[in-house]
Amino acid sequence: MSPARPIARRMAHIQPFHVMDLLARARRLEAQGRDIVHLEIGEPDFQTPAPIVEAGIRALRAGHTHYTPATGLPALREAIARYYQDVLGADVAPERIVITPGASGALLLVMGILLNPGDQVVMTDPGYPCNRHFVRTFEGEAVSVPVGPETDYQLTAAHLARHWSERTVAAMVATPSNPTGTLADRALLSELLDFTQGRGGALIVDEIYQGLVYEGENGTAAALSEDLFVINSFSKFFGMTGWRLGWVVAPRDCVRELDKLAQNLFLAASTPAQHAALAAFTPACMEILEARREAFRARRDFLLPALRELGLKVPVTPRGAFYLYGDSTAFSEDSFALAERCLEVAGVAITPGLDFGDHLARSHVRFAYTRDLPVLEQAVARLRTFLR
Repeated sequence: MSPARPIARRMAHIQPFHVMDLLARARRLEAQGRDIVHLEIGEPDFQTPAPIVEAGIRALRAGHTHYTPATGLPALREAIARYYQDVLGADVAPERIVITPGASGALLLVMGILLNPGDQVVMTDPGYPCNRHFVRTFEGEAVSVPVGPETDYQLTAAHLARHWSERTVAAMVATPSNPTGTLADRALLSELLDFTQGRGGALIVDEIYQGLVYEGENGTAAALSEDLFVINSFSKFFGMTGWRLGWVVAPRDCVRELDKLAQNLFLAASTPAQHAALAAFTPACMEILEARREAFRARRDFLLPALRELGLKVPVTPRGAFYLYGDSTAFSEDSFALAERCLEVAGVAITPGLDFGDHLARSHVRFAYTRDLPVLEQAVARLRTFLR
């Protein structure tokens, strides 16, 4: 018998997604002939827009298969900078943009250059679960702050004042957020930036759902200051999930550090994906993406009142992303057990709150409206029968 293999202690704190167990069960049911409506995974159902796909094919045929600089293809950094200027009204120099393998790559780089062992990062609970794991990977400590509808599930300066310690080096917010779809407006971001700067810390703003905003300003924290980190991605609004491409807008004095770490962690993001992404900003592609944004808005406007009518409590109307996060205690005190039964009995896959933190996690579930309207109508019909 082989001796036990040593595993790093940090792995005890890094949890898998609970929803992946549900997804695996859903796949088994589908293999048995069951029809399952997937509202659990945060991936748009739309294919990558044709102009991007065609640009990727051309790049491969042209031999664009070698490494780019670690900070990314210069032409793509310039295209993103123009996007910030022309669409978002932010003056962002291309030199401050670092292209990464997905937004996850951007978050790893930022945590890697900011954190020493024991340093703390303040973030929301509920929130995207990987954020706390990125912190733990670099031997830091995520400080999860319970948030609720009274602050639109967002951090405030008052939260930071209560939870900031001598070990805190950064605060992280998401707008639009996962799982709640709420926004942090310009005034709130300004308050958070003022607080973190006053404490000598950093503000990290996750904007990977930027572009998928239905009410309010479709802006960017990058317009406020050069002294913060803004994370974005080609996965959500641009529909390039499998291409694995994102970026970070960083303070100028941090770009060299990000460059060094990127060289050592992954050399560079995918070259064909970077060439393909150049087409994302063309008028033809932006027209497609705007139509899809309106389709997501229509889906939200159907599913939100339908779920409320069934008894799911969604206290805040999400203004962005493609999620509905609500209190499910009218049906069960255990959201994971509810999600299991919903899958097995109704054939509808949803995500339990356990994937997003600890705060009221067993009383909440998330629905991703990433399927077209006829499928959502079918899901609601099944849920109506199941819940009643």
